[in-house]
Amino acid sequence: MKNYIDNLNWRYATKKFESTKSLSEETVEGLLQSIQLSASSYGLQPYEVFVVSDKETKEQLRAAGWNQAQFTDASHIFIFAGLKHLDENYIDSYLENISKIRDIPVQDLGALKDMLIKNIVKQPKEEQKQWAQKQSYLALGNLLSAAANLKVDTCPMEGFDAKKIDEILGIDGTNLSTAVVAAAGYRSEEDALQHAKKVRKETQELFHLI
Repeated sequence: MKNYIDNLNWRYATKKFESTKSLSEETVEGLLQSIQLSASSYGLQPYEVFVVSDKETKEQLRAAGWNQAQFTDASHIFIFAGLKHLDENYIDSYLENISKIRDIPVQDLGALKDMLIKNIVKQPKEEQKQWAQKQSYLALGNLLSAAANLKVDTCPMEGFDAKKIDEILGIDGTNLSTAVVAAAGYRSEEDALQHAKKVRKETQELFHLI
């Protein structure tokens, strides 16, 4: 546990990346697995993740991201796109996956399907979209923690034009919408923030043990 806490203390929102350093395929695969294994409500994972390392695409993303250098200087850009709404077909696909992986007849999952239809599908579409975007932040948290454990620098980012990023990714007009972005790579020696002390609330202010 100490190593994990030490690595969380090591990480910070990196503003200046070393553009000549790239993540290895093995490292990227580890980060992808951490996202795949993230918790999500009902296990539905109502998002998709775009991983961008192409130089020209990153230049386009920078233009859509208020010219923030992280978009081009980081090795990889992880873009979490939440679903705008979930329909019965999405639920059926999810239940078929449960059936296959856990060797459970899909007809035995009828009660679960009814609950998901009631609690998710029948909710207003705008509420579904907001819920899906919140779920993507859970996956983002997993990515940030896993990256810290691998000594990979990250910067979660909300400063961008979501519609423009949707257009760059080719998802504008689809059932996906950009929710949050994370840059990943290795910090530049010139990034002064790496030497700043971490600022967090004191434990007695943050936690209430009842």
